[in-house]
Amino acid sequence: MKGYIEERVIELARYIIEKKTTVRAAAKKFGISKSTVHKDVTERLKQINPGMVEEVRTVLEENKAERHIRGGKATKEKYQTNNKISV
Repeated sequence: MKGYIEERVIELARYIIEKKTTVRAAAKKFGISKSTVHKDVTERLKQINPGMVEEVRTVLEENKAERHIRGGKATKEKYQTNNKISV
């Protein structure tokens, strides 16, 4: 079982780094919870592959800094779509 977790952690880290994706998107792709992804790439990755930790952290911080922009775009699209339907 431990081998599976280590493989998953490395796979998640690579996916996040390569795709510059969010924890939520990675969780959806791998079919696991956001909490598991977060724990894997922040806690478990330190023990398995310390070299990747900083790269993942950089992507996650970048996503965190941009999330208000993505949220605003999503809200805008939601209301534009609703207005098109009701008009």
